[in-house]
Amino acid sequence: MSTEPVQLYRWDEIALEKVTEMISRKLVTGAREMLAQIYLKKGALVPMHSHESEQMTYVLQGALKFLIRGEEITVREGEVLHISSWVEHQAEALDDTFELDVFSPIRQDWLDHTDTYFHK
Repeated sequence: MSTEPVQLYRWDEIALEKVTEMISRKLVTGAREMLAQIYLKKGALVPMHSHESEQMTYVLQGALKFLIRGEEITVREGEVLHISSWVEHQAEALDDTFELDVFSPIRQDWLDHTDTYFHK
C-alpha cells in the first residue's frame, strides 16, 4: 500500500500469483480500493463465498457464470457485474477468461492469503 499521493503501476511488472492450478491474479491496492487482473482457465470454479467488499467484475475475454441467490448470471466480454457487500456468490469460467475485479474496501484476505475458500 502506497502512502504517495500518486503511484503508477505497470501490469507487466507485477508478479502473477498462482491461486490454484486454474486461477491466477495480479493485484494493485490503494488505501480503500483494490484492482485485480484475474486469469481463469476454462472450468475454473471460485467456490461460494461472500465478503465485505463491493465487487465490480469486468470480463475482458471469455465468460463467467455466476450463481447468486439461486440465479445464474452469465457475464461475457465487455460486460460488468456489480455484487454488493456480503452477497454470497460463486463463479465458473465457461471459457479461458481474463477479467478485472474492483473491490472496495480492499480484500485483506487476498493480501494476507487467508482466502481459503478457493481450496474448498
